[in-house]
Amino acid sequence: MRLTFLGTGTSSGVPAIGCECTVCTSADPRDARLRTSAALRWVDPSGRERVLLLDAGPDLRAQSLREGLKRSDAIFFTHNHVDHTFGLDEVRRFNVMMGRETISIYAEEATMAHLRRVYTHIFDRDRNVDDSFVASLIPWTITEDDVRASRAAEVHGLMVTPIRLLHGRLPILGFRIDRARGFEPPERSVDLLPLAYCTDVSAIPNESWKPLRGVRTLVMDALRHRKHPTHFTLDEAVNAAASIGADRTYFVHMSHDLAHEATQATLPAGMFLAHDGLTI
Repeated sequence: MRLTFLGTGTSSGVPAIGCECTVCTSADPRDARLRTSAALRWVDPSGRERVLLLDAGPDLRAQSLREGLKRSDAIFFTHNHVDHTFGLDEVRRFNVMMGRETISIYAEEATMAHLRRVYTHIFDRDRNVDDSFVASLIPWTITEDDVRASRAAEVHGLMVTPIRLLHGRLPILGFRIDRARGFEPPERSVDLLPLAYCTDVSAIPNESWKPLRGVRTLVMDALRHRKHPTHFTLDEAVNAAASIGADRTYFVHMSHDLAHEATQATLPAGMFLAHDGLTI
């Protein structure tokens, strides 16, 4: 099982257009950050390779080419912002590579409505003037009851549980990923699971701490040092991660305020600044 950070940058990406700061002009490739998303790759209980995407941002094509992605079995969307959804059209190539298999997408009602509005040509294909080459998707709506009950979706041997998070005043989702019962890791392996993916978070509601307990791998939003209304600062992210107590924590969604090498030198043991292309 491998988790690859497809992108680790904030909504403008790093380098930001027109910026000449030390991070945007850095020669360290770890300071170049596409928009935040991730891919979890594993072999399911039947022996088939699978890929789960966490968000599908506007850089998905470039990220897929860089990482050699050739399929996507499911996509879980955290929320409806452009930097997390504007790559959905690209997944049509995965349909082709998968022999026209469909791709399941999971999102809350507001996010699903956003996707249907933006991608009318996919969801209402019959209304296209000409028959178009579009993605073949199966939409699954995550309800508020699903979140409150920690009701998981099963995806080829994995259980994906939604977790309520706050992105400023906007309620969004994080996800906890566990193995389904009976799907054991190979002997002598270092298991990434349980894994929690929490991007674009500025606050964790009281009821959401419980599903975060016991995770081995944590992915957490850490925008910059200065306070921000909709994202954790680096210090806030470090404190939240310390409270959760994962074996290893990786920070994502960084702006050009955080230089990779200098920032990493300040982090506690077991905490890391992720970078594009990092695979664990």
